[in-house]
Amino acid sequence: MKLKNIKIYFCLLFLIPFCLFSQSKKISLFEKKILQQKTIELKKENNFVKAQSFYFKKDWDSTLLYSMKQLSVSKNKLAADYCHYFRGVCFFNKKFYKESQNELFAISENFQLSHIKYFLIGVTYLETKKLDKALFFLQLAEKKTIAINDSDYIGNIYSGVGTTYIFLKKYDLAEKYLLKNISLCEKNQDQDKLSNAYTNLAALYYELYKDDLAIYYYTKAYNVSKQSKDFTVKNFAAFNMAIVEENRNDFKKALAYRKEADQWKDSLNNQNKIWALADYEKKFAVAQKQKQIKVLEVENQLKNTQRNSLFFSAIGLLIALTAGVYFYAQKVKNGRIILTQKNKLDQLNATKDQLFSIVSHDLRSSVNALKTSNSKLAATLETKNYDQLNQLITQNNFIANGAYSLLDNLLHWAMLQTKQLYFHKESVHLYSIVQQIEYNYKPLLLDKSITFENSVSKNIFIFADIDSLKIVFRNLLDNAIKFSKENGKISFYTQESNSEFCELIIEDTGIGMNQNTIRELLNDNELLAKKNDSEIIGTGLGMQLCMQMIKKNDGKLNIESKPNIGTKIILTLPKTNNNG
Repeated sequence: MKLKNIKIYFCLLFLIPFCLFSQSKKISLFEKKILQQKTIELKKENNFVKAQSFYFKKDWDSTLLYSMKQLSVSKNKLAADYCHYFRGVCFFNKKFYKESQNELFAISENFQLSHIKYFLIGVTYLETKKLDKALFFLQLAEKKTIAINDSDYIGNIYSGVGTTYIFLKKYDLAEKYLLKNISLCEKNQDQDKLSNAYTNLAALYYELYKDDLAIYYYTKAYNVSKQSKDFTVKNFAAFNMAIVEENRNDFKKALAYRKEADQWKDSLNNQNKIWALADYEKKFAVAQKQKQIKVLEVENQLKNTQRNSLFFSAIGLLIALTAGVYFYAQKVKNGRIILTQKNKLDQLNATKDQLFSIVSHDLRSSVNALKTSNSKLAATLETKNYDQLNQLITQNNFIANGAYSLLDNLLHWAMLQTKQLYFHKESVHLYSIVQQIEYNYKPLLLDKSITFENSVSKNIFIFADIDSLKIVFRNLLDNAIKFSKENGKISFYTQESNSEFCELIIEDTGIGMNQNTIRELLNDNELLAKKNDSEIIGTGLGMQLCMQMIKKNDGKLNIESKPNIGTKIILTLPKTNNNG
């Protein structure tokens, strides 16, 4: 049995991202040693030190921010080289290959980590199918790596060169390099890289129609992945086995492997959620600690005041009378505060009851739709109607994503209402944030053939909390996609009203809304919005969340819209003081 051409190509598409991106998951000992030395040499360059710290944590967004600050405020050539390097790696891991090349080519020739630089350049060319250039830079990286004896990194080079030779159809050379990579991985007992190395060789043998060898190495990759703690490696190995069984026409086993791959994918998503929650808890703990310190400072000041009061014993009667009046006034004031808090609590409870009623209705509808779809899915699975099966799976995914978005907004809204959401304002590069949001929603945009245009000025920095800003942008873009027709257009662009604020406009060519709907959405107490020209009913919670978070960032939100023409969401945001 020979593998069909379309399946071969499908396997090879996954070869590069999973196997060559392994370099970004583990920092080699050589790279770590060099970066630690440079931190000592450049300890006075604060932005560089922060960028390096976030780079080790693989926080690519923060690394890009502080490396840009370093490049804009300092002329230190050594720091500039490493900042360009940080940015090149960050863009590489975010799959912005053109930007990654621009940063890496800006590095000086005598750069100590030039072997990694040339490796990354080679992979970017490989991703864009410029194979001759890819091979040139990967071979250059191989020479540099052997010269400095970075044994942790040479395996990545062998994998990259072997992969390039596959695409160039030089299969003997490809096999030579892939076997060298396997030998090195087996020697180092690196289970993650070994699983990927077996996968590369299996893909080569499938390309050569050596099905038995290919299946043998795919099976070895799967067995090795069982010892790995990396959910991505486990997911990829199980997915490949599903493809193998499909091409052997054993669809029962293929389905089992696909379920396993989905389980590992879900585990990876849950792990990312846990890390994000831990980060929020850390920020909240820091804020609480700062409050405790301030309380202690106030207590010390009170103690000093009490000691000093001994010197004024002669006017003790006057102080006692003043204190009596003060405490009476405080009692009256506290009574008013308690009454105000009671009224706010009653209003909050009413809002909570209304919100829970609406959310429970939406969730019940989603769960009921998912239940009905799953019943159809089970019936379709028995008939082996794979076209309808694919449609039902896509439908289930859409329903689950809608319910997840509702719950995510509900969580952030609750944290805002209970004042548990921690805001840390800093200088943020607006264009980069929009670019990240575009990347996250690329599949949804492509699914509806919607054109996305990012015309935000690259020179604008705003002073805001980056996490809440991303929540706002995600909600607004999600709404724009939801209410846009196929082949529509969504644009993000800026216009500067004055030196202290800038306006970010999110414009779509969707179904639009009338003035009554706009007034309902902009009302702080409005939790239900209904479109007159559609059957879409929502809680309005996402827009309420956006308005509150924009307000927390000292900004404003406004809406301009016309039915069947489109909508403009206008965000007025404060710029960083030193923004040019």
